[in-house]
Amino acid sequence: MLAYIVRRLLYAIPILIGVNLITFALFFIVNTPDDMARMQLGIKRVTPEAIEKWKEARGYDKPLFVNSAAGGLSTVTETIFFEKSVHMFAGDFGRAEDGRDIAREIGTRMGPSLAIALPTFILGLFVTVSLALTLAFFRATAFDFWGVVICVAAMSISGLFYIIGGQYLIAKVWKLVPISGFGEGLDAWRFLILPVCIGVVAGIGSSTRWYRTIFLEEVSKDYVRTARAKGLPETLVFFRHILRNALIPILTGVVVVIPTLFMGSLLTESFFGIPGLGSYTIDAIQAQDFAVVRSMVFIGSVLYIVGLILTDISYTLVDPRIRFS
Repeated sequence: MLAYIVRRLLYAIPILIGVNLITFALFFIVNTPDDMARMQLGIKRVTPEAIEKWKEARGYDKPLFVNSAAGGLSTVTETIFFEKSVHMFAGDFGRAEDGRDIAREIGTRMGPSLAIALPTFILGLFVTVSLALTLAFFRATAFDFWGVVICVAAMSISGLFYIIGGQYLIAKVWKLVPISGFGEGLDAWRFLILPVCIGVVAGIGSSTRWYRTIFLEEVSKDYVRTARAKGLPETLVFFRHILRNALIPILTGVVVVIPTLFMGSLLTESFFGIPGLGSYTIDAIQAQDFAVVRSMVFIGSVLYIVGLILTDISYTLVDPRIRFS
């Protein structure tokens, strides 16, 4: 197992370099360093000298990927890509365009993002798995049919509708919770309950339908027929056998959510005015702050790779027969 984890970590290095390379290429296709300087300094009345000074102060005065003027190894090392990437792999994300330390901002904003993402993830997983298991238990009945119809209808509605509708009905009309903002300490729950509930409701349709499909695939397998032939009650068959064997594909899908637990939800945090990592990323994109955007993409990639490794490890806990070499 240890050798497998080390090998996967080594494989992650070229993946992270490739993700960072694509991020650089896409960002600088849209905006050159000169465009970034004009946006930060003001589009009007910006002299070429001011642009060059801005680029030199922030390390954007070198070539992007290849420095043909330099010789030897410096052809690669004396470039924007190399100088910005090396520090990031060492955990130094540098400073944003407004001068604030990016690592400190990430540490400060991670708390509000987790305060929304963790309850939404745990509660949503419990609700959707329970509903899917119930639909599979009452398969081929009117309850199952209308449950699937409701799930398809729910997954066809944009998440933005749930956010706007929830803010209008629950916060503005009924005035049960604040419409936006964030509080400190125990007062924060008033600001979190609405986005958490909306996050759970918005994901019920697609997740329940997918988990139902997984459970129905397990129902028709031989070990289920064997358990029934032994005289086990249907509830015991579902909860002891089907649910346990369905955990492996469920874990595979859950790993996709792991980066969002730390990165936050872009739409939710923006609409509810929550100072998390999602709103931080949106603000950076609008301000064309490449240092922040690059850092957030890099962190998301690291979290996704770590999530894949944790998923593989969890397979051995669900099914001890699985071994990695």
